[in-house]
Amino acid sequence: MTTPAPLAKAHTTLDRAVDACYRRQPFPDERRRFEHLFERYEALVAPLVEAGGGKAR
Repeated sequence: MTTPAPLAKAHTTLDRAVDACYRRQPFPDERRRFEHLFERYEALVAPLVEAGGGKAR
């Protein structure tokens, strides 16, 4: 099944917006974008996990 053109365009636009929030150059591929975003997420939630006794909910 192929992705409808308007949906593909919307995803591309969103990817560019996310890239612009974190760096001047776009990420080279989706994997690098996801790795970066998950690293940021982990850094943000780490203090919450530590404050909760080390148990993630």
